[in-house]
Amino acid sequence: MSLPTRWHDLRSFTPARVALGRVGQGLPTAAHLAFQADHAAARDAVHAALDVAALRAALGPQTKLVRSAAPDRATYLRRPDLGRSLHPDHDLAPQPGCLAIVVADGLSAIATQRHAPALVEALLALMPELGPVVIATQARVALGDAVGEALQAEAVLVLLGERPGLSAFDSLGAYLTWQPRIGRSDAERNCVSNIRPAGLAVPEAARKLAWLLGEMRRLRLSGVALKDDAPDYGSSISLDST
Repeated sequence: MSLPTRWHDLRSFTPARVALGRVGQGLPTAAHLAFQADHAAARDAVHAALDVAALRAALGPQTKLVRSAAPDRATYLRRPDLGRSLHPDHDLAPQPGCLAIVVADGLSAIATQRHAPALVEALLALMPELGPVVIATQARVALGDAVGEALQAEAVLVLLGERPGLSAFDSLGAYLTWQPRIGRSDAERNCVSNIRPAGLAVPEAARKLAWLLGEMRRLRLSGVALKDDAPDYGSSISLDST
């Protein structure tokens, strides 16, 4: 592939705001309006509420519902610590050794609403032993540790909307933690990010996550000690946990 010969050629390689041009000391009108539209979409995504009823209908009636200690969206945005704590009114019963999935709103409920059901479906096709599935609202990544501890899970996979940017407001992130317990650090997790049609497609993300889950169970660890060195997610993956 030849290198771009002009600045505007870079725009075919990235959705980032490069080579926008200028009018005097400002942006062209089209670029300025596009920036405003993307900024508004990102703000809307942060404040949007998860449609729990629709999500539960897509994931199945057996799905459990939990919430964090943040009482509302405004508090959730101001107090990240409350989003990491599980509200005590949950009805999670221990399922020792399970591989739990937590589907959460995070900082973009739109991303979760759009992409999480298809990703869960694709994962269950690869690993039918996954479950239970828990929907969490006003949730940060670390809420999965509390859910995993309550379930006595062997591992937890948290799917939640990532912080919106000006080129993507509907990006879904996936975080895997072995032996989830309250107090785990981010260094003890693995992350697969930018799951969306214009980023990492759902089928590829499902294959990558299935491989990581298989390796996690085989090696009995996660985080910086678990290297993502699968040669090919599209052909053969081993899900053997022995």
